[in-house]
Amino acid sequence: MSIKEINYTPIGFMHCAEKHRYETPRQGVFADNCGTIELNPGYNFEQALRDLDGFDHIWVLFDFHLNTTWKPLVKPPCAPDGEKISMFATRSPHRPNSIGMSCVELVGIEKNLIHIRNFDLLDGTLIIDIKPYIPAADSFPDAATGWLPEPVKAAYKIQYSAVVRRQLKFIAEHSSFDIKKFIELQLGINPFDNARKRLICLDEQQGRYQLAFRTWRIDFLSSGDRQILVGDIHSAYTADELQSGTEDRYEDKDLHRKFLKIFT
Repeated sequence: MSIKEINYTPIGFMHCAEKHRYETPRQGVFADNCGTIELNPGYNFEQALRDLDGFDHIWVLFDFHLNTTWKPLVKPPCAPDGEKISMFATRSPHRPNSIGMSCVELVGIEKNLIHIRNFDLLDGTLIIDIKPYIPAADSFPDAATGWLPEPVKAAYKIQYSAVVRRQLKFIAEHSSFDIKKFIELQLGINPFDNARKRLICLDEQQGRYQLAFRTWRIDFLSSGDRQILVGDIHSAYTADELQSGTEDRYEDKDLHRKFLKIFT
């Protein structure tokens, strides 16, 4: 059978606060976010949405717009001992055709705007199609799950020291970085998977680790009973790198200088 090329025209795009890959939850069900799908005007999509608002959840088909390559074997976060799994047996975003599928919570519809919750899409994601989630047809709770391990019964509980709460508030008020969301995503499940995180073990016996976020470093302590205490956030720049007139590749050195005047 001859192979032909298939072309799709996106029907809309995603609006949300999450813009970077590291802000994407492993699955939408693990997220706690809100966003809006805006369908393209001029196609009578408003009429096509007329009867959708009676559903609690919808399927969203979309394009993994940040991914351009794929591999036949991948290492999903929950793979046993980090072993490689065949790509078609995973939900890896790196696929031969960059098509994603996500079941999201439908909040409401306003003309050509679809308001959703608990999703794993990023801002600017192109939308290919929307379908209703139908429990009788789409839910098979007793289905076999192949290589997947038993579901994680309890995520790690993350606590913050008083100084970290002040640091997070300062950074949020003076930048567009949501470091707290990053911490929750990275440390909530499999926090010690250094193959997928910029993670350094400072003292394994004491359970002290450091997580990197852009030009920031996050120190945390693990108590061994699925409890994590984030104790400090500090700049990754040296004093020399923060001297006036030095190169500012990430355009954030002024923020670091202000931060260090308060948190030394």
